[in-house]
Amino acid sequence: MLATSVAAVSAATATSGSSPSLLVYSGQHPGTIEALAQAFEQATGIKVDVRTSLDATLATQLVVEGSHSPADVFLAENSPALEDLQQRNLLAPVAASTLAKVPKRDSSAQGDWVGIAAHASLLVYNTADVQPSQLPTSILGLADPQWKGKLALAPSETDFQPIVVAVAAKYGKAKALAWLSALRTNAVGHVYSNNTAIVSQVNAGQGDLAVIDPYYWYALRDQFGAGATHTAVQFLAPGDPGYVVDVSGAAILRSSKHQAEAQRFLAFMVSRQGQAALAHDQTYEYPLVPGVAADPVLPPWSTLQPDPITAAQLGNGLEAVTLLQESGLL
Repeated sequence: MLATSVAAVSAATATSGSSPSLLVYSGQHPGTIEALAQAFEQATGIKVDVRTSLDATLATQLVVEGSHSPADVFLAENSPALEDLQQRNLLAPVAASTLAKVPKRDSSAQGDWVGIAAHASLLVYNTADVQPSQLPTSILGLADPQWKGKLALAPSETDFQPIVVAVAAKYGKAKALAWLSALRTNAVGHVYSNNTAIVSQVNAGQGDLAVIDPYYWYALRDQFGAGATHTAVQFLAPGDPGYVVDVSGAAILRSSKHQAEAQRFLAFMVSRQGQAALAHDQTYEYPLVPGVAADPVLPPWSTLQPDPITAAQLGNGLEAVTLLQESGLL
């Protein structure tokens, strides 16, 4: 059974016969975790209960719960929440055989979480109001006065925060803060809570462009059809800090009472079967296991030219939150 609330988690760890249930706290898109959980249940007979919310909300809950958390596994849409929990010593080591399945740069340097998928940030724009030739080639271009009142922004979105860190890493904190302050000016009247709202509003002409995780654009197109979609997407220039690959990862809570089963679930997620389930169920993310093809609607992984910043360099997200607060965006 799959659920969608972080409340009322007491029943999720009950055993069913001789097979325990795993409780997963998931910040991932519902379709992603549902595809993985269902495939794992079918393969192993181990039930998976899911509680979904934002990465930051779930990470905060895990910190509060500490050693008494009922959760067995934490699945994050982006790596900073995983890095934060790792630094708090709340995660158990992942089996070496599981870590070995994906490129080393896409998992925890300490071995406490494993990458399972990736997505690369890009621009979404309203095709009635903006031509491709008018789009900025750098994320810094969103600060240009020409976008005043036209920029849509979700500063609390976990997909945006790695971009903030990447900008600060490349240009320094002072320039990053000035950039964020300009974004605040340009986004007046168009600040939203998440990427879903951003894509919907840009599609409706309420804002001309934004930077997003591509999943949300593909999901909008699936919902309304290509003929009713008034937006398009485009990557920024190769190596630009607004062109960031975000890694989605999974970890086992140190407090889990089902360590063996949780290790099996992580191993399944990076198996060819698990990666295929992830890649072909409208999740619109790239598998990390070599040799498993992504959804063919996505640009080939080999063609991406993102900023080279790693999950380890993105850190725990605190730097981004601090800069966003100082700029007045949070």
